[in-house]
Amino acid sequence: MSAPRNTIELEELLSRPHTKVTDLFRKRTGDIVVLGAGGKMGPSLARMARRASDQAGGSRRVIAVSRFSNQTVAEELRSHGVETISVDLLDPAAWSPLPDAELVVFMVGCKFGTADRPGRTWASNTLAPAYACRRYPESRIAAFSSGNVYPLVDRKSGGCSEGTAVCPVGEYAMSVLGRERIFQHHAVENQTPISLIRLNYAVELRYGVLVDIARQVLAGNGVDRSTAWVNLIWQADANAHALLSLDLADSPAVPINVTGPIIESVTDLTVGLANRLGKPALFVGEEQETALLNDASRSFDKFFRPELTTEKLLDWTSEWLLANGPVWDKPTHFQVRSGSY
Repeated sequence: MSAPRNTIELEELLSRPHTKVTDLFRKRTGDIVVLGAGGKMGPSLARMARRASDQAGGSRRVIAVSRFSNQTVAEELRSHGVETISVDLLDPAAWSPLPDAELVVFMVGCKFGTADRPGRTWASNTLAPAYACRRYPESRIAAFSSGNVYPLVDRKSGGCSEGTAVCPVGEYAMSVLGRERIFQHHAVENQTPISLIRLNYAVELRYGVLVDIARQVLAGNGVDRSTAWVNLIWQADANAHALLSLDLADSPAVPINVTGPIIESVTDLTVGLANRLGKPALFVGEEQETALLNDASRSFDKFFRPELTTEKLLDWTSEWLLANGPVWDKPTHFQVRSGSY
């Protein structure tokens, strides 16, 4: 797999379906609705679903639903055969007109700004899931969650498994657990098959942990390594795992960790990027042994093991930035340990 040289090539890579996703869509032939599709991961997931559906054959509709505050995103999706619906999913009246679907991917959520507007965060992370479950009680639902529902753990533990007791740190993480509880309730009450995707952290070349670190290196700033360990997964693999979790969905709801196979050292990532960018590696903060870390072994067994190596991701990220490729001002704040966003 060669490095993408521009946004068109990057989007092609991010939406390229794994063969197992295509196989899934041969098995499950109904329409798919992607709720909250206008964010960082949604457009490429919707395109991946479209491409996999085309490869699988049939006449499936792929429908992306979001406010689409950036209409260019909606236009791009339509140009690739994805239908779009522009609505505010926090409006209860928006739900009944939405089309029926066998498959639903729930990506609605709010993280940043929680400290200033906690009410908005809780509404986004708990009301919208309730609306979705009421509208789609007979669908299979893959609901994005977060590894933030877990406690900070020692890196020597190997990370939290799906059996680790949840212990959210901070109000955002509490609201994410609230989201899960809503889905769990409706999975039992309505017998709706649901998967809960506990993700951290998806990366691509315009945003993510590696871009956060690289931009600090390029600016000559010290990288905070108090959070010294982190999980990463290439966004295309994360989206493929999310789609494949539709087949894993069940009642009661099934949690599944989605991340890469390695607990990465922030120090090593910084040095690797600095060497490639021709800049010194500078640091602030003292390394702590605990972090938000997931063990995604179960997803590797159920789906597939991500193959894109850390070294290749470092190469691609540095090449992209040195070529002045576009980046998004959407930092992950992976260094935050207090849970306050």
